[in-house]
Amino acid sequence: MDKRTFLAIALSLILLMGYQYFFQKPHVQPPVETTQNADDTVAGTGNVSGEVTGERNDAGQPVILRQKTLTEQGKNEGEGAEKDIVVEGPLYIAVFSSRGAGVKSFKLKNYRKDMSKDSPLVELVDIGGNTNYPLTTTFPESSIDIPVDVLYESSLDSIDFTDGVNSKELVFSWSYPGEIRVDKIYTFYPDKYSFDLEVRLTNLSGTTINENALIEWNRYVDPSKKTDRYSHAGPVSYVKNKVVSTKVKKLGAKEFSGPDVSWGGFETKYFIAAMIPEQPSLTNFIVSKDSKDMVSAALQGPKNIIPAGQSGTFRYVLYVGPKEYAGLEAQNVGLENSVDLGSWIKWLAIPLIKALKWIDNYVHNYGVAIIILTILVKILFWPLGNISYRSMKGMQKLQPQMKKLQEKYKDDKARLQQETMALYKANKVNPMSGCFPMLIQLPVFFGLYRALLYSIELRHAPFIFWIQDLSAKDPYYITPIIMGATMFLQQKMSPQPGGNEMQAKMMLWMPVIFTFLFLNFPSGLVIYWLFNNVLSIGQQYYVNKRTP
Repeated sequence: MDKRTFLAIALSLILLMGYQYFFQKPHVQPPVETTQNADDTVAGTGNVSGEVTGERNDAGQPVILRQKTLTEQGKNEGEGAEKDIVVEGPLYIAVFSSRGAGVKSFKLKNYRKDMSKDSPLVELVDIGGNTNYPLTTTFPESSIDIPVDVLYESSLDSIDFTDGVNSKELVFSWSYPGEIRVDKIYTFYPDKYSFDLEVRLTNLSGTTINENALIEWNRYVDPSKKTDRYSHAGPVSYVKNKVVSTKVKKLGAKEFSGPDVSWGGFETKYFIAAMIPEQPSLTNFIVSKDSKDMVSAALQGPKNIIPAGQSGTFRYVLYVGPKEYAGLEAQNVGLENSVDLGSWIKWLAIPLIKALKWIDNYVHNYGVAIIILTILVKILFWPLGNISYRSMKGMQKLQPQMKKLQEKYKDDKARLQQETMALYKANKVNPMSGCFPMLIQLPVFFGLYRALLYSIELRHAPFIFWIQDLSAKDPYYITPIIMGATMFLQQKMSPQPGGNEMQAKMMLWMPVIFTFLFLNFPSGLVIYWLFNNVLSIGQQYYVNKRTP
């Protein structure tokens, strides 16, 4: 192989990985500012001063917007103690509250905080010392000021899917007599992390009203907590087919993006709580953070004109669970884009994840699955590897003649290049054929890198002995050191560059550089590279024995 070309490829790899580590940031798109129209001003009617809009109902009567000036007294007719409703299925245990008809706990049964069997389940609700629960709903242009912590009546005391029923409803209801009634209808499924929410407003007044709904996912973010440099913990949305993630440290006053919001919510590296609106083209996404470090991610839907005595509805699909690619993709709204697999290598990372899952179904060990995948990739590129190693042998054979040409034409670079190419052609040696297989395998390396770094399937996946999490680094750095040793052995087996002592020394330093580069890589990726080196050494030895 042309050593300069190999060196260029190796340095390019280091540059790419260094850029990935130090400079690459999550997909961030500046929010699209939205403005409130003058017609959105809330006015009053009846015993409160009112203002008539230009809109009319089916009967030709003007639509009246009313100010939020009604007193708090009497709004909580069923005021009393807060009531918890437990919803338990095979996948999660959720606790909903009658206060605001929100969720106060959502624990995933199949995921724990760490590798310990006694470790608590992953909890996706964290409000710190605050009082507002996620999935509370407000109505910014409602005829009355409905607080987020208003007490609802619940239709059930608990939900348990042990009876095998396909779906179950939980209804929360609240009303202000003579004005408005609010029903929040949750529909749960035993085999899904997603569930439905319908917010139904019934107009109990004698005039047409104009309403819109705001649904929030609130999350407390500890400002002193250190986060993984590879992960994003904060609001995220999918606006105009682009992922928009917001850094919590930069949040303050409300930021608007939209319309055309396919989904929005709050994410961490491996989990997400996403709200999917029924009308994305008319939905905005609003993010903010208050002085108590409470982050709000909210969807604001379109206005709903509700005539007297009739109802208007706002519908959502809610996904609260792991970033498991197939499950996210099944929502058909681009939710799978929340898994940061990289824009240019995603096409390869996704098949690699699916291949690993398929192999794991048989071997039940993702570490073994990675080794089997490495063997399959090596078999796929075996013919190219043979061409590469034969080319290296051919280049080694020409080293004495190359030295003579370098001495003869040391003052004529153009003639040296011309004679060198003629020498290659006469001996049927292509110097690029030694590097081509490596170039082909680089996308596989980067695809697997993204898959192992962000795929929840590899989270806390054990291999053997001391490697108990393939998505984390080797705690004792054993595999990176062994990998560096295999790279050094490969260097010794490869033809040494003739007439360039500095280049030869740099090549010997490459295993050391790569060892330090791989120290903090996911151990699953190091295992892939290590076994790829071992297989390459075996193939190179085989070719060297068969080639005179």
